[in-house]
Parts: sequence; C-alpha cells; structure tokens
Amino acid sequence: MTVAWTPHRFTGGLLALDTANTVVLRGDPERAFDRFDDPAEIARFADAASGFRAAELGDRRLAVSSPAAIAPVVLSIRETTDRLFRGAVSKGALATAELPEFLRACADGLAAGRTEIGAPGRPFGDPDTPIAFEAALAVSALSLLRDDTVARLRICPNCTWLFVDRSRNSSRLWCDMAVCGNRQKASRHYRRRRAANEVRNA
Repeated sequence: MTVAWTPHRFTGGLLALDTANTVVLRGDPERAFDRFDDPAEIARFADAASGFRAAELGDRRLAVSSPAAIAPVVLSIRETTDRLFRGAVSKGALATAELPEFLRACADGLAAGRTEIGAPGRPFGDPDTPIAFEAALAVSALSLLRDDTVARLRICPNCTWLFVDRSRNSSRLWCDMAVCGNRQKASRHYRRRRAANEVRNA
C-alpha cells in the first residue's frame, strides 16, 4: 500500500489513538515533539490514515478542507482524548471531571460536518463520500468510551504511546513488537552483557 505520508507509525489500533500519538515521546520535555506543529501535516496524516484505518472507517476517505482552520479542533480532540484515556489506563477508570471537556471537543469536531453517520455496519457513514477528518476523529474518540475498549487500553512502556490490546488474553505489552519490543529486548541484552563483562573484569 502506498500512502503520501508514513513517518508516523499507526499502531494505536484506532484513529483517535493514532492521532493522540502524534505527540512523540509525550511526557519527556527535552525530547518530545508534536508532528502537528505544522498544520499541513494534518492533511498528510489524514491521507495516510485513510489507508491504515480503512477497516475502522468502513473505507470512507478522510477529507481535510483547510488544515490551519481545523487544527484547533483536531488538537483539542487529540489532547482531551489523550488526557482522559491515559488517565483511565493509569487509574483503571475514567475520571468524570475530564469528560465534559472531552465531550465538548468531540462536539466541536462534529458540529461543522454535514454528514450522516451510524448506519448499521457503517458507524462512519457512506463509504462513497469523504468524511471530514475532525468529524471522523470525534466518532473514533467517542467509540473509546465503550467498557470493553477502555479495559483493553494500554500505554507502551517504551514510547508511551496509547494503544488497544486486542490480543486473545489481553497480554500485549508493546504498541509494536517489531519496533518497541525489539528495542527493549536489545536494551536488556546489552545491559546483561555489560553486567557480565563487569563481573569478569572485577
């Protein structure tokens, strides 16, 4: 599959989580950076997400009318989603105090859209017409409120990204075994070898 923009790994499992993860190394003030600092990246991200999240979107393409115009709404949905569900993973429950701001952000994402959603088997609407990225982002974020989804949310111990654990026994640790899992394995191997060398040289 060829997409216009793929620097971002789509490992969150849902559009809303992939969007929350566009802040890389969140929580590390010295190394963190925001992929959406340039609003033009929102359009590139949406184009790539149309392919990577086709199953979730029911093959409905994401449309971005004006990246700069929708940026405040997109960032508001992104940040309230991350805050609410990162807290839910940490505490094991949703904080009701965080819900009003989250719901207002999602409402703003849906308000400007002139579309229909929620048909049986088509939660994102008619696949033959594009849907505004901010509206689709709001629908995806609201879908996270389901009990079964909240229970499967995880924070990757390597990159701190949010993801949905869809493994059979809910035991997935990394957002991406090929990237974060291998990095942690390599790091543990290096520490073991270093410790062994220190013992031999003592």
